Amino acid sequence: MAPRRLISKIGIACAAAALPQVAQAQSFQCRLPQRVELPAPETERPRRLPVTGYTLALTWSPEFCRFRESSAKHARQCSGREGRFGFTVHGLWPESGDTWPQWCGGGDLPASEARRNLCMTPDAALLVHEWAKHGTCMTRRPETYFKVTRILYNGLRFPDFVRISREDNLTAGKIRTRLADANPGWFPEAIGVHLDKKGWLEEVRLCYDERFMPTRCNTSLYGAGNDRPAKIWRGL
Repeated sequence: MAPRRLISKIGIACAAAALPQVAQAQSFQCRLPQRVELPAPETERPRRLPVTGYTLALTWSPEFCRFRESSAKHARQCSGREGRFGFTVHGLWPESGDTWPQWCGGGDLPASEARRNLCMTPDAALLVHEWAKHGTCMTRRPETYFKVTRILYNGLRFPDFVRISREDNLTAGKIRTRLADANPGWFPEAIGVHLDKKGWLEEVRLCYDERFMPTRCNTSLYGAGNDRPAKIWRGL
């Protein structure tokens, strides 16, 4: 899709949904490195399909980092030396019905573009992966892909998940409702909640139609049922 058309669709969707223009910060004392070294992008057989919608996958960083505080691979996100993070962007994924396009082919991600997104996605290797696997099926330019991702991410409001974690009888449905209530235009059926086997929150996945308007998630993206007990690790 042409960059201007893609970004225009995002602007119309944000205006229609009356989303806030200033995001509640999910990175605290985040510092950008002077230089970024990127791994070589993966290459796999392409799967080119028409795009019918999108998913914005957000990782709950305290849970992701719970056993990775001393991991060299995840030092930026988990050591605390480069900042503390709440919800970070796993990726923006184009969808095609009940499947998705991937590895559509495109230019490499410039180090300068990766660097500017490291407070949103504090993992340079993940940025490379998401562009190669998903972004190339949306646009030809990584700058456009990550600009669209930032617009969606920065348009969200996040309720206090530390307070929510202390609610009695917390469920996946309550997590959906708290997030929907904080964001005009959203509704619980458009919010996927993914828990691990023990019920800890791992990710939320926001489902959009082809116009970037909230839409009902399919079963896979929806994740845990509303009545499933949930827990949120606070990282303390």
